[in-house]
Amino acid sequence: MSPRIECAEADGVGVDGRTRPSEDRIAVLENAVILLDGATNLVPGRRSGGWYAEQLCTELSARLRAEPDAGLVTVLETGIAEVAERFGLVPGDSPSATVAMLRVGADRVDALVLADSPVVLRTSEGIEVLADDRLRELPRSGGGYRKRLAEGGGFGEGHLAALRAGAEATGRLRNVDGGFWVAEADPGAARQAVTGSWPRGRVRAALLASDGVSCAVDDYEILDWAGVFRLAAEQGPGAVIEAVHTAERADPDGARWPRPKVSDDKALAYLDLEPTG
Repeated sequence: MSPRIECAEADGVGVDGRTRPSEDRIAVLENAVILLDGATNLVPGRRSGGWYAEQLCTELSARLRAEPDAGLVTVLETGIAEVAERFGLVPGDSPSATVAMLRVGADRVDALVLADSPVVLRTSEGIEVLADDRLRELPRSGGGYRKRLAEGGGFGEGHLAALRAGAEATGRLRNVDGGFWVAEADPGAARQAVTGSWPRGRVRAALLASDGVSCAVDDYEILDWAGVFRLAAEQGPGAVIEAVHTAERADPDGARWPRPKVSDDKALAYLDLEPTG
């Protein structure tokens, strides 16, 4: 039996206080879900992370449909290569996106994560998180936009300048040893993905989340993953997104929870592997 899959998405709010189109993408296949979070490009006039996420999501979907049993690393590697060749993308100078994939087979559940969009499973033994923490674990100077927000600087032009400086420094650590890995124009990044495989009988439910949702657990600590599962199961994934929005509205200047945007794009997929009926 195929899993029951529900998804919810929400546009983000930029530093100017205006709603901006989401750069997250979700694709739902018969027995798989793909979630990508395009990295926001702070340089005007260049291709956006949302554009890249759209192209790669389309390519990955086609490959999973054509080769439903292919290894997920291979699917991602060939997908990155195809998009890079089609659009002439150059490693180190390309838009980028996180990747989370989950496939439910007859006997196994397979997952892949590249960068900070986790896959979380509720199994017969408890909650299991498949995460790529390399971006979160990069050394921080203790200053930058987070310090500015925590001291009451608020969002706006000053925040944008601090954010650009931080993004430039972080960008030098993208797809290099000792840094972090993300999908862009280098197919080899796929071989740095975090993967997992579980017997299908052990997995009760699963979540795929962009960091605009996982921040509820990792940063805001307003929920734990068990709570996210309960809320998604009882009220739908949209209720989880609304809980994050409620927290962000209570911190409009980012002083309590320093963050890049007033409200990040949000995408959440919930899979129930024990559907009734």
